[in-house]
Amino acid sequence: MKSPSTAAKLRRTAWYQQPRYTRLGALIALALVLTLMVGEQGNTRDLFYSVRTSLTGVNLWICLGGALVIWLVREFGSRQVSGAVGGIRSVHNLGPWKRAQEAFRTQPRVKWTVMIALLLAALFIPGQLTGYWQTVLIDQIATYALLAIGLNVVIGWAGLLDLGFVAFFAVGAYSAAFWTGSLPVEPPIVLNNFLIIPVAVVTCLIAGVLLGAPTLRLRGDYLAIVTLGFHEIVYLVAKNADGVTGGPAGARQVPKFSAFGYEWGLEKMPYWYLLVTLIVVLIIVFVRLEHSRVGRAWTAIREDEVAAAANGVDTVRFKLMAFAIGASTSGVAGVVYASKVGYFNPENFIILNSILVLSYVIFGGMGSIPGVLLGAAILVWLPEVLRDFVDPADRYMYLGALLVVMMIYRPQGVWPSRRRQRELKLTQEGIGDADAMTEPAGGAVR
Repeated sequence: MKSPSTAAKLRRTAWYQQPRYTRLGALIALALVLTLMVGEQGNTRDLFYSVRTSLTGVNLWICLGGALVIWLVREFGSRQVSGAVGGIRSVHNLGPWKRAQEAFRTQPRVKWTVMIALLLAALFIPGQLTGYWQTVLIDQIATYALLAIGLNVVIGWAGLLDLGFVAFFAVGAYSAAFWTGSLPVEPPIVLNNFLIIPVAVVTCLIAGVLLGAPTLRLRGDYLAIVTLGFHEIVYLVAKNADGVTGGPAGARQVPKFSAFGYEWGLEKMPYWYLLVTLIVVLIIVFVRLEHSRVGRAWTAIREDEVAAAANGVDTVRFKLMAFAIGASTSGVAGVVYASKVGYFNPENFIILNSILVLSYVIFGGMGSIPGVLLGAAILVWLPEVLRDFVDPADRYMYLGALLVVMMIYRPQGVWPSRRRQRELKLTQEGIGDADAMTEPAGGAVR
C-alpha cells in the first residue's frame, strides 16, 4: 500500500501538463503552421524547399513573437488589466454605467431607444462611405450576416451541425434566376424580384425538409457529413446541369429589384436598406421564436435529445422545423444577392463559404443573435482591411489563426448567449457536460 506522500506525488501535475503551458504549446504550434502556410511555395525539384526557407526567415520569428506576446498578455497580464480597470471603476465610481446596463436589460423604453439609435446609425452612416466599402458592406457583410442568422437557428439553438448551409443560399439565388427568366429553362411565368422572395422561402423550406427528413436519427459528425454531401450535390448539379442551371457559365443578367416603375439599377444603397429591413424583421421574429415553446424545445434538443424526447418533446418535428426555418433565411439572402450582382455561377457557392458562415456563428457566439451579427461583421471586414498588406492567398490563413486563438481563450465567442456562457463555465468547473446540464459520467461532482 502506497504512503500518503507517494499518493500525493502521483496526483501532482507536472508543470508542462498545466493548462497554461498547454495553451503555450498550442500557440507555438499555430505559429509554426502559420509560418509554413504563408511562407515560400515548394517545388518538385526540392521537396523540403518550403520548409527550409520558411522556418529560417523573418516570418518565423514574427509569428513566434506574436504567439508569445498573446500568451504572456493573456496568461499574466489579464489579471493586472482587470485589477487596473476595477481600480479605475472604484475611484471614478462608474455606478451610472452599471445602472445604464441594468436599465437596458430591464426597462423596455431604454432598450428600444438604444436599438432605434443603432438602427438609425445603420441606415445613415453607410451612405457616407466610399463605393468600395459600400460594396463590401452589401455584398459580403450584410449578406453573410443574414446567412449567419439562419445558421444560428440550426446550430446555435437546435444544436444540429450543418456544414452545407450555403447550398440553400444557392437554391435561393437560382430560384431568383429561374423565375426572372435568366436560366436556359423558361419559367411558366416571369415574376418580380419581390414576389420571388416568398417563392424562394417556400423552395428552401422544402429543401430543408428534404435534407432534414433522412437525417433525423443522425447526430454530430454523421449529421455534418450528410449536410456536407447535400452541399456537394447541389453544387455539382448546378455545375453540370447545363440545360437547366447554365452550368459553369451560371446565370446572366438577373434583373434588378423594381417597384412602382422604379428599377434600382446600379445603385448600392437601396440594397443596403432592403437587407437592413430583412435583418431587422428576422431578428424580431427570431427573438420571439427563441423565447416561445419552439425555442425552448430546440434548447432541450440541443442540451440532451434523449432527455427531451423522454419528456414529451417531438424531436422529429422540431428538428425539421429548425432545418426549414434556417434554410428559408438563406433563400432570402440568395434572392437579394442574385439581384444585386446580376451574374453568378456555381463557384459563388463553394464549400469554403459554408465553413466561413459556420466560423462567423462560432466566433460571434452560438445562440446569440447580436453575437453572430458581430462575428460576421468582424470576420468579413478583417480580410478586406488586410487586402493592402497581406497576399490575397494568405488572408484566410490569418483569419484561421485568429479563430484558433479565439477558441483557445474564449470558446464561447465574442458576444455569447447567457445560457451558452453558463454551460461552458460549468463545464470548466467539472459540474456539467459541454452541451448539457446533466451530471458527468460517474455521478455528480461533490
